[in-house]
Amino acid sequence: MDLFGNHSVSCSIFLFFLLQICIGAFGAKFTFVNKCDFTVWPGILSGAGSLKFDTTGFELRKGGTRTFQAPAAWSGRFWGRTGCSFDGAGRGACSTGDCGSGEIECNGNGAAPPATLVEFTLGSGSAMSPDFYDTSLVDGYNLPIIVEGTGGTGACGSTGCVTDLNRQCPTELKVANGGACSSACEKFGTPEYCCSGAYGSPATCKPTKYSTIFKSACPRSYSYAYDDATSTFTCSGADYTVTFCPSSPSLKSSTDSPPKAAGAGAASGGTVVGQMVPLPENSWLADMAIGDSTRTHPHFGFLLFVLIFGSSFFFSYSNLFSS
Repeated sequence: MDLFGNHSVSCSIFLFFLLQICIGAFGAKFTFVNKCDFTVWPGILSGAGSLKFDTTGFELRKGGTRTFQAPAAWSGRFWGRTGCSFDGAGRGACSTGDCGSGEIECNGNGAAPPATLVEFTLGSGSAMSPDFYDTSLVDGYNLPIIVEGTGGTGACGSTGCVTDLNRQCPTELKVANGGACSSACEKFGTPEYCCSGAYGSPATCKPTKYSTIFKSACPRSYSYAYDDATSTFTCSGADYTVTFCPSSPSLKSSTDSPPKAAGAGAASGGTVVGQMVPLPENSWLADMAIGDSTRTHPHFGFLLFVLIFGSSFFFSYSNLFSS
């Protein structure tokens, strides 16, 4: 009895599904670039339920570049640590953005405020399931950062904070000898600054004199928890470049260009998160309450290996039952 019927048809169907599985196994490619005139130690925190990056923290020297392939449907955040000192065994700490691990690797820890945060929830790469991303100053600021997408479709706006906000930081919010600017919530801890208690909704939590300073300097970034309209961006099937000090040093004191709001919102990190537009059900940013792309063209060698291996297995299995 021929258990499989037409072998060629069965094989074609089998290989098609193998190919789809391979393509769906990749998320976006992230490239980190350091244009600061000093070393930055990026930190990476993956959301609950997400597969991890190859690293949770690394050294990126002046002019350095490093690229990672994100797992499919990854969610999490990036930030830059500054003023770090590590010994030969990789033990040490940072002046700003420290993750408290005592090591170069953050090992699942987030950034200690104040720190400029970049937040992502990756979709499937299709228009029906786009990426959501933002830059947040809700936990304060320590570095200029910009995020740019390539090879994607949709609005795909760049986001970030080009301005050196440390130079404009109010005296009462300055920390780390002027190397970072605290949020008003972190500094004062009151409900109106933290969007908590009676101020815990979009209707009651409004911009303050401090968040207005942040927003004026960095109009594409979250300045307070419910600052969704001009701070959230979407893109489908893109790869992303995260640049520290993108205009350093000549344009550090300039302000960003006016933002173009994306068609859908992603929640910002921080003490409390606003959510004007629903996020995907598995979105880590929501759970926290605070060219061509590699996503459609995975590595050819890997695909070839899987297809050859899968074909051999399939034919061996089918011959066993048809003999």
